[in-house]
Amino acid sequence: MRCVIARFPFELTKSGVLESMKDVKPEEVLGESVIIGRRTYPVKQVGQVLTRQDRRDFSIGEVLRAMTQLGFTCRSSLPRTTAPTRVPNPLQRASAMLGTPITA
Repeated sequence: MRCVIARFPFELTKSGVLESMKDVKPEEVLGESVIIGRRTYPVKQVGQVLTRQDRRDFSIGEVLRAMTQLGFTCRSSLPRTTAPTRVPNPLQRASAMLGTPITA
């Protein structure tokens, strides 16, 4: 598959990515990640290995898009479940804007 990462064209295949990442030890995942084989790699590490470019030269989105198109599982850094936010009713909002009364 032909893809563009950091304005450079690359011809990537799933087997080529598996081969490139075979002997690479995964770094600690703090954000977005890609599952390659049985290992989970940070997206920037995968991009650096595949493109041989500095991590600052490409975006996470470029690598995620390419890995997704090749069929790899990508995970976001967003939490899977978020706690529901409590929305104050109009009376509570007005009270908050006016401040709480001072009691003696």
